[in-house]
Amino acid sequence: MLIENMQMAFHAIRANKMRSFLTMLGIIIGIGSVISIVSIGDTMRSLFAGLYEDVGLTQTYVSIGYWVDDVRESDYFSMDELDRIKEVFGSRIAYMDSSAYLSGEARAEQTSVKFEFTGVDYNYQEVQPVKIIYGRYLNEGDVKGRRANAVVEAESAGRLFGTEDAVGRTFRTDVYGTMTEFTVVGIYEKEMNAFQKLMMGSGSDTGEAFIPWTLLTWPNDRFYQCHLFADESMTAPELDRFYQDLTYYVAKMKNRTPEDLYVYTATQEMNQLDSIMGGLSAAVGGIAAISLLVGGIGIMNIMLVSVTERTREIGIRKALGATTRDVMVQFLTESAILSACGGVIGILLGGGVVVLGGFLLGLEVVVKPSVVALAVTFSAMVGIFFGIYPASKAAKADPIEALRYE
Repeated sequence: MLIENMQMAFHAIRANKMRSFLTMLGIIIGIGSVISIVSIGDTMRSLFAGLYEDVGLTQTYVSIGYWVDDVRESDYFSMDELDRIKEVFGSRIAYMDSSAYLSGEARAEQTSVKFEFTGVDYNYQEVQPVKIIYGRYLNEGDVKGRRANAVVEAESAGRLFGTEDAVGRTFRTDVYGTMTEFTVVGIYEKEMNAFQKLMMGSGSDTGEAFIPWTLLTWPNDRFYQCHLFADESMTAPELDRFYQDLTYYVAKMKNRTPEDLYVYTATQEMNQLDSIMGGLSAAVGGIAAISLLVGGIGIMNIMLVSVTERTREIGIRKALGATTRDVMVQFLTESAILSACGGVIGILLGGGVVVLGGFLLGLEVVVKPSVVALAVTFSAMVGIFFGIYPASKAAKADPIEALRYE
């Protein structure tokens, strides 16, 4: 019976191709919009998750909270305190420094370029790998000896020196009021995917370089913030326990309460952003889904017209023994197929737009099969819901009156 009803439904759709297409148009637009918006949202969430993975999900900053009014000298970290923290937590900490950075003008002969200098330890490359194309990375001697050496980003070196291969060249910059001459010991290449270039830009006028963090622990080797990377091999519960232990240990070290500490992780920031984007995607997708109601009303309208046009057919079927249930199932099947076909076309259209956009931008798009399945099911349910009244009207038709209908 179901196969027969489906065949009759497809025959009715083919008999009125243009009318059927216009009826499906609301469903096509609604499903296409929902698929596009949800897929774009999922793609953006995936790309941002990739960005945070690149910068390190276990990256953490620890300091006295910005809400604390009575900031004391003891709230600042010292070199010895960092060593004690490393010793206490051992392998659970993969990397640690003072989160020091410096912005200033770098001058080489007659050229001056604005630079962002990041203070790092010699093992920073273990948690944030970079591709060295000339020279070498900072070593332990550079950091412990506080040598004025720098590893410069390739494009930045080109702007400052006129060539990327600037190993051995020198430049001057102001470090806390003292003009310091740095020697370039290495050149690294900054690798970015298409999304990173789109979000961060690839043509910034500000240069980038790594220098020993020990040069920037001014004054008196004390600093306000501790920067670290936790061991990535830890599970989520182990990581949570580590942050809790770290908070309590630093609070005790500083004679503070844990509530006075500001512990901020890349994972927290990513989760917040993901939650915002997920909510925004759902809200916009919900608004787009309103067009499905318009499509459903269109299906109800056309099915009512179809019932009127096929009154005699209904009478003949009932006269030949078709029950009220048979007639109702027939028209419900037709409205469901009409809506499902619109849903399939909408999915192909919405998914195609997203895939094409991703191809043109060089991005890997995310189209979840579960969303596609849900969209097809939902579109069919819309057809059934809005087809109930026309089907009920057809099923209740009096066969004698139907046979008299002209």
